[in-house]
Amino acid sequence: MTIPHLYPNSQFSIAALSGEKVVGVVIVGRPVSRHRDDGTTLEVTRLCTDGTKNACSFLYGAAAKAVFALGFKRLGTYIAPSEGGASLRASGWRLIGESHGRSWDAQSRPRVDSHPLGVKELWEVSH
Repeated sequence: MTIPHLYPNSQFSIAALSGEKVVGVVIVGRPVSRHRDDGTTLEVTRLCTDGTKNACSFLYGAAAKAVFALGFKRLGTYIAPSEGGASLRASGWRLIGESHGRSWDAQSRPRVDSHPLGVKELWEVSH
């Protein structure tokens, strides 16, 4: 049986469990930026938890282990500066720099932006 991906560019997803309860998920896929999509890099495109202690750190660490086991060299993600990055630091990631969000809307390809357009921090872990 084939299970379709919810996101077309996703490579895999991992759930964090507490007993039998799902307390968080991470989705890993190809980088959104074509400049980072080099064939050796993947990106955490979504991470969500119910607030369970250490669930974020667990998911970032598990995603990195899976990415490296699949033969990729880098895993990145973007967060808002207000998020702080404690779970990323705890998982061995490092802050690479800032990215200024911009609209994907253009006259040649109109888009309605549903993503945040503010400054984002780029974090990365490499193998």
